[in-house]
Amino acid sequence: MTSYVEHANITVSNLNSSIAFLQAAMPDFSIRGEGSNEERAWCHIGTDTSYIALQEVVIDKPVDRLPYYQLGVNHIGLVVEDVTRVAENLKAAGFKETIFDESHPSRKRVYFCDSDDLEWEFIEYLTADLTRRNDYAL
Repeated sequence: MTSYVEHANITVSNLNSSIAFLQAAMPDFSIRGEGSNEERAWCHIGTDTSYIALQEVVIDKPVDRLPYYQLGVNHIGLVVEDVTRVAENLKAAGFKETIFDESHPSRKRVYFCDSDDLEWEFIEYLTADLTRRNDYAL
């Protein structure tokens, strides 16, 4: 068996907004399960084999963090079929694009921030050749 990432668990301030963001980017993502208890609501959204676990909490003060310079998650990368369409869908839904990178001959990437200012990377691979996909020298 080859190991793979099954899920990431992320705390968000608004569960419905986070679901809307992910489904705007990836309409094939569906809610696998959801619920709530006295502390928080939660949702697992994705495919049959991988998902994003979201949990909603009430934040009583904002967290000051400088991404890429302090500890914490910088972004989550997700493979999509058409990164241009993802960018169009997210812009139409009102989300902010931070980078669109077409500099690699084997992949295109776009980065967006969700309503909690978490950054998400969406990658479209332009080849099935894994050596070319994973070439970091280009």
